[in-house]
Amino acid sequence: MTDAAIDTTRGAGAPNYLTAGTRVRSWLLSTDHKRIAILYFATITVFFMIGGAAATLMRMELFTPEADVVSADGYNKLFTLHGVIMVFFFLVPAIPTTLGNFILPLAIGARDMAFPRVNLISWYLTLSGGMLALASMLLGGVDTGWTFYTPYSSVYSNSYVTLAALGVFISGFGNIATGVNFIVTVHTQRAPGLGWRRLPLFVWSIYATSIIFVLGTPALAVALLMVVVERLFGLGLLDPARGGDPILFQHVFWFYSHPAVYIMVLPAMGVVTEVITCFARRRVFGYTMMVGAMLAIAVVSFFVWGHHMFVSGQSLYASLIFSFLSFVIAVPSAIKVFNWTATLYGGHITFESPMLYAMGFVGLFTLGGLTGLFLASVPIDVHVHDTYFIVAHFHYIMVGGSVAAFFAGLHFWWPKITGRTYNERMARAAAILMFLGFNFTFFPQFIVGYLGMPRRYHVYLDQFQVWNVASSLGAVILAAAYILPLCYLGWSLIGGHKAGDDPWEATGLEWQTSSPPPEHNFERLPLVTEEAYAYHEKHEHPKERGGGNQDSQGTGHRTRQERSGGRHGPGPHADNPAGGGR
Repeated sequence: MTDAAIDTTRGAGAPNYLTAGTRVRSWLLSTDHKRIAILYFATITVFFMIGGAAATLMRMELFTPEADVVSADGYNKLFTLHGVIMVFFFLVPAIPTTLGNFILPLAIGARDMAFPRVNLISWYLTLSGGMLALASMLLGGVDTGWTFYTPYSSVYSNSYVTLAALGVFISGFGNIATGVNFIVTVHTQRAPGLGWRRLPLFVWSIYATSIIFVLGTPALAVALLMVVVERLFGLGLLDPARGGDPILFQHVFWFYSHPAVYIMVLPAMGVVTEVITCFARRRVFGYTMMVGAMLAIAVVSFFVWGHHMFVSGQSLYASLIFSFLSFVIAVPSAIKVFNWTATLYGGHITFESPMLYAMGFVGLFTLGGLTGLFLASVPIDVHVHDTYFIVAHFHYIMVGGSVAAFFAGLHFWWPKITGRTYNERMARAAAILMFLGFNFTFFPQFIVGYLGMPRRYHVYLDQFQVWNVASSLGAVILAAAYILPLCYLGWSLIGGHKAGDDPWEATGLEWQTSSPPPEHNFERLPLVTEEAYAYHEKHEHPKERGGGNQDSQGTGHRTRQERSGGRHGPGPHADNPAGGGR
């Protein structure tokens, strides 16, 4: 492969995706997966700020045992606003629609998604659903909680339930479209030589998440549609006074909503794997087991919904089965933690900001997962049901873990996305502050929940105040940690230094393009000849030189100059026919 060919592969001289068109129309009608990812990023950032503002008001109210800030009805509406916006319009789409949209085609050597127009439509569906949900809150609010439990939501609530439910319903179609697009893209758009056993684990995580999107989201749509139909037409599907079954809603809702936890966590696991392997300079330990664990999580998650219904009246035998399956799904999750630990062992570890965020994810996810084992046990779950113990566990997994991983991926790929570097010292400070602030906020809730404080209450006994004060003060620290990246990342767009094509010395096809990438990613499609994590042997443990991990695929190590495709030789994905087919 000649130098000229290498330059063509890297898109040298071609306009990048940011400069390909500067008019608003060129963005709003773009079918470029990278621009759509930016549109998603702007959208979920706004939703994150709205949901975070609601959480801040809730913590202000809980600073004292009395009702000082909002009324009981106002607190219910504030709680619902926070839950609906954060779950359905931030946490669920956060990593797949932003980092997944931007990185996945680059990581598999594709020029775009399989269905670019469907990709754009999915953003409009998500945006439309979010605007409807926000409108329901602005018009008067919703007081049912984010779970929309019946029959209160379907019959008795006088708030704008229908509008909020329709917003979530519409956004679900955007999620399904995104999932289908990812699955087809991975199957049909991979570069020559990029077989299934050479796919980066981030791609595998998005693939597994897409399976849940496609199979699980229709269940949520059905649950919400039953609520809307009963409110509008009084059919009696869920109202026991009319012969309906309110527990039916819970079964259908949690059939989606428990897998939805892994819609948030699986992509986070993929991001953390990419970051850990890069900053440990190690091949990922147990590639095959990591892939198997992701797919196992995606499948088993559909059989655990009754874990949320131990006190709903379901039979004891059903509860025992769901308890067993809840313990089972912890096994593939634990495998990933053990594999990350083994990958770190003996590595040449450096603690740049993406690595700090990734380590924060491992810590928070591990603690959240361990407390999940408590809740898998029927007697303990009955004791702490509907207490702040549930709130703490929920947030450690879905907010602490997923948001930490989102920031890890954002910092890791920021130079590639924008072509600019950021203030590393401030980024490290934000990562540490986030970890400390999160634990300061939510760990006291494990204690106060075990002591018996119920969730969703805006007044409480005086004996719980010290823990709530600690939690509210921690929320201030956490808010600062979330706002700080907006400052230095925003500044980097103006005053940041230009980033190289591969500033982290990472592997992967996305690092073989320019920063920012050209409009069509690759002027000439690359040919993959080795595994996704072939780091230079000088970075590996001496015992592994010459052998490597048993799960490794490919043809060994290359130098940093060879990886970057510079003038010293072709990169690891050079146009070499020896790579084989898909």
